[in-house]
Amino acid sequence: MAQIFDPVPESAINPLLCCYVNATSQIQVVRITNIANWYFERVVFPGQRLVFETVRTALLEIHTGMMASAIISDTIPCERLCINESLDAEDESSEPVAAAMC
Repeated sequence: MAQIFDPVPESAINPLLCCYVNATSQIQVVRITNIANWYFERVVFPGQRLVFETVRTALLEIHTGMMASAIISDTIPCERLCINESLDAEDESSEPVAAAMC
């Protein structure tokens, strides 16, 4: 999966396909800041699903927005957000299946 604005660093081997859902009623800003020479930041609206590629060691910071500021509310290892691109033959849904181990 190619990202138009922020491709995964070329040094990445076997990038992860990840999914984050903003299950809150507030706008969030998500960032990955622990990968050298790579910038990833997105605004995620309430109920929105964000699918992205990253490296295995990435940490997703969740910043919850207030009127004129944002407070870091969580940091999630991207390995926990990994999804499996293949679907079970008996599963008729078009949604990605969460993987236990990526």
